[in-house]
Order: sequence, then C-alpha cells, then structure tokens
Amino acid sequence: MKSILSKKNILVTGGTGSIGQAIVKRAIADGAKHIKVFSNDENGLYELELDLGNKKNIDFIIGDIRDENTVKIITKKIDIIFHAAALKHVDRCELYPIEAFSVNVLGTKNIVKSAIDENVKRVISISTDKAVNPIGVMGATKLLGEKLLASEAFHKHSSTIFASVRFGNVFHTRGSILPRIENQIKQGGPITLTDKRMKRFFMTKNDAVSLILNATELAQGGETFVLKMPLLKLEDLFESMKTLLAPKYGYSPSKIKTKIIGVRPGEKFTEYLLSSFEMENVIETQNFFIIPTMFEKTNLSKYPKAKKSKNLQKYFETLKPLSKNEILKILKTLY
Repeated sequence: MKSILSKKNILVTGGTGSIGQAIVKRAIADGAKHIKVFSNDENGLYELELDLGNKKNIDFIIGDIRDENTVKIITKKIDIIFHAAALKHVDRCELYPIEAFSVNVLGTKNIVKSAIDENVKRVISISTDKAVNPIGVMGATKLLGEKLLASEAFHKHSSTIFASVRFGNVFHTRGSILPRIENQIKQGGPITLTDKRMKRFFMTKNDAVSLILNATELAQGGETFVLKMPLLKLEDLFESMKTLLAPKYGYSPSKIKTKIIGVRPGEKFTEYLLSSFEMENVIETQNFFIIPTMFEKTNLSKYPKAKKSKNLQKYFETLKPLSKNEILKILKTLY
C-alpha cells in the first residue's frame, strides 16, 4: 500500500532526537517529496546531515519551537507535521517548570496556530503515558499539549487534522534508561534503580514509527492513539541487561550490584496508558487504543477493524509484566 508520506512535504520538529530521526528516515524511505528537519540542537543537525548524506530534498533548520515567527516560516508549504520537539526528562521539568511549559505547551500552540494559518493537512504530536493522571510537570504539560490538539476538532478553525500519539518508554532512544544502565554495567556497576516497585510500559522505535503512521492515516481530528505495549518491572529489565551485557564488558552478572537511590520528584511507581475516564470512551484495534475526541460522537466506521473497548479496568489490573526471558528476547534484538 502506498505510504501516506509519499510525495508529501514533511516537517519534523525535534528532528535530531531518536524518534525525530526515525521519522525522517522513514519519510526518506517512503518517498517524501521534501523534508524539513527542525531542531535547536546544532550539533545534532550537523551529525544527522553527515549520516544522511547530501540529499537535496532535506533542509536542516536550527531554531526554537518557542519562536512563533520561526515556526510560521518553517510550516510554509508543508503537508504533514510530526511534532516531536519537547522537554521530556521528569526531574529536569520539575526543576524548571516554566521552561517545560514554554516548550511543551507554548511551543505546541505555535505549531497549531501556524498549521492552521498555512493550511497544513495533518499534524501528529508526540505525547507520553506520563500525561495520564499526571503528578509532575512533564506529564501535566504533555497532557495540556494533547488537549490543545484535541480542542481543534471542536473549534474547526481550518481543515487541518490534529491528533496525538501517546508513547511509553522507547527502548534505546537518546536520553532513555537503557544507555544509562549499559554504561553503568560497562563501568562494573553499581546499577542505579529508584525503587523495586517501578513498572513501565515499553515500545521499540519501530513500534513508535508504526503508531505514528497509523495515526497519520486514521486520524479524523482530535484523537489520541495509544499502542498496546508490554509492561516491564525495571528491576527485571536491569537484571536482564546484566545477564546479556556484563560478559560483553568482562564482568560476571552476579558481580554487578544494584543500588536503590529513591524515587525522583514527579515519578510514579507505575505509569498507565489510559485514565479511568478514557477507558469508558476508548475504542481499540488489535494493536492500539484510540481515544476519540470528546466533542463529537464517535463513528466506528471511520476506523477500520475498530471496536468499542470493554472491561479495560480488568485488562490493566490483570496485565502481567514480561518475564526476564521475554525481556531478554527483546534485548537481543537491540544489542
């Protein structure tokens, strides 16, 4: 089937991040007409340009998502925007809440406004499971970002279709937990774990890109798309990483100790994919949930093979974390 990216003009904000780069590479592979990679990371843009080679249909643009004039300029003649620019570290956002708000909320507002002004066809924004019942700044700002896009389904300022995708933790992305733990193993330990009760939902970069493209294809306006992800205990993940990686660096897995360092501000013991209210209204396909806009009645026929979800509270209550062997199978595909 022809990709929705084929022959389209694409803008990727936060284009030097792991997800941004994955989207850029998929757009290249799927025959996008022109790609704008936007980031405030000068060196990241330089390295990505070297990595991709001399391609005449890619612009590498440095700038800040908070600058309304810059955002307006980069959205001109764009068909699809993938908005991945964000502050995403929980503890940093707690320490600098105004910065988090200005990037994650005001930056998203700039994208929405410019997309409307420039008649962009579709905008897909990257959110996080920390937006579900948020207790910290990062989750709260990402929830508000989701709401900004969802509200456009009601206001109908233009024909632009806005939607969000809600991620869990993404394996092996820049700034994620895996590179940090691998480096601790490489140094001989100790591995640092906040609390043994910590559980997280995880997805691969391929899962992330697949969810983004599905959302781009299916969005009618105002939805949030959420992948059905496996749940992992972080302690089991770290133990599995020790089993796999310690011998690579000349250590016995049993010699790598784990140090409990305590929960950081803004962290939960367990993240959730959906709130209780969302569970009552969500629809689902085989691979993901779709939280519809709250402003219009949901038309199931617009989403192929979707059905009304039932008894999701029990689904999540009985969802078991992956075993160490199951985690090892995933890790072996990454290392």
